[in-house]
Amino acid sequence: MQLTHPGAEASDSRVQSHTNAAAEWFAVRVQAGFERRVAVLLQEKGYESYVPTFQFRRKWSDRVKESAIPLFPGYLFCEFESVKRLPILMTPRVYGIAGVGKQPIPISASEMAMVRSVVSEGVRVAPCPYLTAGQPVMIEHGPLAGVRGFLVDAKNELRVVVSIHLLQRSISTQVERDCVRPLGAETARVVQRG
Repeated sequence: MQLTHPGAEASDSRVQSHTNAAAEWFAVRVQAGFERRVAVLLQEKGYESYVPTFQFRRKWSDRVKESAIPLFPGYLFCEFESVKRLPILMTPRVYGIAGVGKQPIPISASEMAMVRSVVSEGVRVAPCPYLTAGQPVMIEHGPLAGVRGFLVDAKNELRVVVSIHLLQRSISTQVERDCVRPLGAETARVVQRG
């Protein structure tokens, strides 16, 4: 899995406070652009918050500007007990907690550890689309730009499968993760019909 982006370096915007053994990490949905401000408000309430960021270089005609941008825009991570979530929800610019219906679902400890590890190592990192095997995608860059197919993960390499449905035959080609983007539901139906 490629996590690099030209001109991007990782940083760790973490706000720490006391934690409880029964507390778990949750993704808190907040107003985009206010992730760090909300993290500070949660720290003032006694919660540990985590806003992973990366350094993005934007070129202007006369200069280059670096900005720390959240890796997950509109979200921050917060450690708390799910039954004691009301103070989190009452925080300004908090829209909710990721979950099913009104039931928050914690982020797995292994996923949180992986994100923290990648960000804290100082390697170049940037957000990328969430891709899963079998998902309809379109190649955006390179000589195959515009080709549509389905994503396949075979022997630790990503491949795009293109099918001729009438013949019930397919071909595949290896692609880099940053060269493909997921297709929406409407486009996916067109791809399936060929």
